[in-house]
Amino acid sequence: MSTDLPEPKQAVIVISSHVVRGTVGNRAAVFALEALGFPVWAVPTVTLPWHPGHGPGTRIVAPPQEFASLLKNLEDSPWLGEVKGVLSGFLGDYRQAQAVASLVGAVKARNSQALYACDPVISDKNGLYVPQQLAEAMRDQLVPLADIVTPNRYELAWMAGRDLPDRVALAKAARALCAKTMLVTSAPSRAAGRIGNLLVEGTQEIFAEHDLIADPPNGVGDLTAALYLARLLGRFTSAGALRATTASVYELLQRASLRGSNELQIETDAHSLLHPSAEVALQHERHAC
Repeated sequence: MSTDLPEPKQAVIVISSHVVRGTVGNRAAVFALEALGFPVWAVPTVTLPWHPGHGPGTRIVAPPQEFASLLKNLEDSPWLGEVKGVLSGFLGDYRQAQAVASLVGAVKARNSQALYACDPVISDKNGLYVPQQLAEAMRDQLVPLADIVTPNRYELAWMAGRDLPDRVALAKAARALCAKTMLVTSAPSRAAGRIGNLLVEGTQEIFAEHDLIADPPNGVGDLTAALYLARLLGRFTSAGALRATTASVYELLQRASLRGSNELQIETDAHSLLHPSAEVALQHERHAC
């Protein structure tokens, strides 16, 4: 056996929903990160039979004290130094936000270079689909701690408190929230039939654009957040991470759509996570802060 083995990557903690069927929340993020070589500590915030968009189902949420106790175990573990990134997504209870914030602080105390990505999974075009108290906990307790925030356009509009009809408005709102890096998914294009991801970082704006896919499966935001964090941890530039992430997600959407699937099929299309070939157009702009 060859002794020239690659060095293992540092771990990522992923805190989000778990579904029994489907590829959303932790099911999407964990697979993507592991496919890219990252060990994952997976923490479920709620367990569901499937994505709620497919219909009602049983919802299992750990009591807040027990959830906080579990995260405190992670904070105090002798292996916390293995962790280089934290990704939080859908929460099952507003009180979970405080425990997540505490864990993020502990990770950063052990590793000052660790990155925290917050995906504020709270709303879509129909408005909030979580209780307002939970949405406020994400906005007020977790977003300010994040190195990377990955809202969709509707989540950013809710946090900004106003409609954001175009990319100019989205970029202004992103800067007003003072996030170090904000990646806005489902951002509108100036061209009909196109959509993309808008990255706002300091004075820099980069828009990664591709064709719109009608009725896409759920889980796109979860997957985007995980892939972008993984690419940054893998020492990609911001532009390189955005291009690779957008290409992977677009390619997976194309393949799922061609099959008529109502779920992303990343287990079948894992090569699209590693080596996407989809064409993505990048537009660069700079604006004064």
